Amino acid sequence: MKYGICNLSIVPLRAEAADTSELVSQVLYGEIFKVLEERKKWSRIRLTADKYEGWVDSKQFVFLSEEEYNELLNIPHKLSSELVDFVTDSNNGLISICYGSNVQNVAILNHSFEGDFISDKLPKSQLIETALHYLNSPYLWGGKTPFGIDCSGFTQMVYKLNGHQLLRDASLQATQGESLSFIEESEPGDLAFFDNAEGNITHVGIIMEDHYIIHAHGKVRIDRLDHSGIFNESLGRHTHKLRVIKRII
Repeated sequence: MKYGICNLSIVPLRAEAADTSELVSQVLYGEIFKVLEERKKWSRIRLTADKYEGWVDSKQFVFLSEEEYNELLNIPHKLSSELVDFVTDSNNGLISICYGSNVQNVAILNHSFEGDFISDKLPKSQLIETALHYLNSPYLWGGKTPFGIDCSGFTQMVYKLNGHQLLRDASLQATQGESLSFIEESEPGDLAFFDNAEGNITHVGIIMEDHYIIHAHGKVRIDRLDHSGIFNESLGRHTHKLRVIKRII
């Protein structure tokens, strides 16, 4: 088994080994992973944090020894807390990084970081404040950053920045936590899941106070939430059908 670490800001994780393939997620600076398969220019990886798999350009990461990988496994994360920051490489060059990058791992890359970071497990009450940092971020299928994010990438990153791990896709996140029977039982920070006409869970958002929800749909936005689903006041109609509410923490 081989191992790797992302040494660049935002690396595409693709469904197939091609630049034209679907973006399924992104690998942020400092994330570590197992390398499952290698081809001439591409590597299939499994991210350590959420076990998500995909293909990355082999030029866009560096390999770790098994000893280095295991060492990083046992070190608590330090996540960059600014929407944009930077690390300095061994030649004093700057590498931009974004919100939620793991700056704990700079030393193994021979980089340095002097910015602010988050390292603690934060209370549930902090989730909404974190979520609001992504407000108006454009929707991007497979995205995980303030410059483009999808619905489950949004919920995953908000929870990650507060010290809690969610799986990557909405349908996977819906398998976590405790189901609630009614919206009235929910608290700010709980997750609401929505299904399509076939009954498949395809959307997720974070419940706020007073029957509002923050979610990524076109952009990260705040809408009304009722027993039917998400009501978009600008459109004057429901855009998503509620399936289940989950309490993760």
